[in-house]
Amino acid sequence: MTPRLLLLVLVFSAAEARAADQFADAQALLYDGRYGEASALAQTLSTDDGMMGIYELRTSALHFQIRAALEGERNRAKAFNSCVTCRDQMEQFMRELNSGQTVARAILKEHPRDESALYFLGKLDLNYVWLVLGTLGRKTGWNEFWEARHSLDQLLADHPDHLRGRVAHAWIEYIVDTRMPWGTAWMLGGGNKRKALATMKDAASEEHGEFYDRAEAMFGLWEMQVREGNAGAALVTARRLASNFPANRGVARFIDRYDDKAAR
Repeated sequence: MTPRLLLLVLVFSAAEARAADQFADAQALLYDGRYGEASALAQTLSTDDGMMGIYELRTSALHFQIRAALEGERNRAKAFNSCVTCRDQMEQFMRELNSGQTVARAILKEHPRDESALYFLGKLDLNYVWLVLGTLGRKTGWNEFWEARHSLDQLLADHPDHLRGRVAHAWIEYIVDTRMPWGTAWMLGGGNKRKALATMKDAASEEHGEFYDRAEAMFGLWEMQVREGNAGAALVTARRLASNFPANRGVARFIDRYDDKAAR
């Protein structure tokens, strides 16, 4: 290797390392519940190399910003329409969603079983479904739902131990079982919240894999336990989360609320 070529390799490697560090920093902000900062940092990351994880991170951060702004509002449509930042964030969310979907679909057109593209297409679609159905309460997103289901089904058929794929698929099972009328649930392929909870619990207990992949599973388990009204189990999970993410104020508030009840 010539000195010039070696220098180019070192420069490229250093740039890759910086990008990876910035991506990890944005993930840390997201899991600390600092969604605005996570979103801002994620916007500085380059997607020139087709890193679909950046689009997924950006859409997640934007969704959580909107959800935080609408928290506690009974009339979500009215609250959303009066929220200037929400409308801007929604437009940005849709741009990131469309860009990420385009990249993933192009890869799958050439390589239909590509593991990364199958996962991120399904996850991006689910981010949209969660936003419109869960946060905004709109009965839409069925095309994205079906694409997500097919993509994640194929992923798990090829890679049954894919941790993030298992977590995303568990959310499909849970959403269909708990949010859809029986007839609609049947048309959407059915759902099983018990299976979803069991899958999420197993994923949250996984000792191998990437740190933030396991954290995503643990946050998913906590949210399901809260939705199910299982305060005791949710508190146990929240304490586990707090040990890893002590700066997350949402987790801390949840623990404080239940500690106050216990002290009365």
